[in-house]
Amino acid sequence: MAEHGGLFDGVFARGGAGTDGRAWLRAMLDTEAALARALERAGRAPAGAGAAAGALGRQAALSGNPVPGLVAALRKAVPPDAADTVHRGATSQDIIDTAAMLLARRALEPMAADLAAAADGCAGLAAAHRDTVMIGRTLLQQAVPVTFGLVAAGWLTGLDESSEAVARVRERRLALQFGGAAGTLASLGGDGPAVARLLADELGLALPVLPWHTDRSRIAEVAAACAGVSGALAKIARDVTLLAQSEVGEVREGGGGSGGERRGGSSAMPHKQNPVAAIAILGCTRRVPGLVATLAAAAEQEHQRAAGAWHAEWEPFADLLRVTGSAASWGADLTGRLVVDPARMRANLDATRGLPLAERVSELLAPPLGRAAAHDLVARASAHAVAVGSTLRESLLGVPDLAGWVHGAGITSAQIDAALDPAGYLGSAGIFTDAALAAHAARQK
Repeated sequence: MAEHGGLFDGVFARGGAGTDGRAWLRAMLDTEAALARALERAGRAPAGAGAAAGALGRQAALSGNPVPGLVAALRKAVPPDAADTVHRGATSQDIIDTAAMLLARRALEPMAADLAAAADGCAGLAAAHRDTVMIGRTLLQQAVPVTFGLVAAGWLTGLDESSEAVARVRERRLALQFGGAAGTLASLGGDGPAVARLLADELGLALPVLPWHTDRSRIAEVAAACAGVSGALAKIARDVTLLAQSEVGEVREGGGGSGGERRGGSSAMPHKQNPVAAIAILGCTRRVPGLVATLAAAAEQEHQRAAGAWHAEWEPFADLLRVTGSAASWGADLTGRLVVDPARMRANLDATRGLPLAERVSELLAPPLGRAAAHDLVARASAHAVAVGSTLRESLLGVPDLAGWVHGAGITSAQIDAALDPAGYLGSAGIFTDAALAAHAARQK
């Protein structure tokens, strides 16, 4: 397993749990020690075997070995009467798969905490800006007015729902692997199921119905949970990078480094303030689909033990936990410090010269003119406004040919003004935002 101790850890290993070779070794040693204790409890190992294996595990955590070498080292180091009990009944895959479950549990715990913090940040933004009007954008083009509260509520719901998947995996799908050479635990005779139950109890992992050597659904579900988290975080980060563009300027990242230095600077351009947290999230999440794809491809495993597919899982599994956890940590930073500029949002909305309200004006004109005629009239007025740089109101009421249709339909200028007020065309934005906040509060109970 490649180590991740270095230059890029600040971006890609920001999460609270290690997933490098040392963490793998710690998890394998924990599994071996728990197996010794389970065998002792089942009467298949002498008294003190579990304690001896555990003590050795604490000492051996400073070096790295694959399972066969680790087992050999354990057998040499424990008292002679305990040596035969080391690794009894297990195969290498039992140790590594169970270690993977421990690794996942240790990584998903801080990930869940960071997701909760990120969601709380979004909830604060949604509540504070429930009625802050801004332009909505579809296909990267201006569409109709929305509120920033609704935008943040969308972020919040994505985080809350992906967090639920993480919680389900942590609570129900992280299970012991203990099947022996071919999933029968034959070397333990009739004691195999009892030892498995005791081992699951020692490790605090679920006891599966069967050993799952070639059933990789648990690995796939961890990967799917990480993919969901990644998508929710990437959505937020991408929105922030777009809204923070100099020409848009509707949000910016707050905060700086721990030493008080300015964050987001450029090595070449002194004026820059880059959205560091959002960029780091995207750097992490861009790697997730490839890692998930490798794990999905490795799920096809032949007979009772796979030749190569299982081995292909190890590094992608750990890397997936690492970068997703890092993205979650950055997400908590981002949403907790995001600075919103309502005045800039309003200015950008006003700069559209009323065109995003064309749909509402069409609805106003539809009853007297008919829907098709109303749509055509507003389309002509919009095209004129774009061509000459006027507002939609000026085109509708100032161009004689167009104004004649408006007045002939009995529509007053005051009605046109009301239709062109963005605050009056927000639909259920406030209701939806309130619903997201209520659902978030309910999840915390």
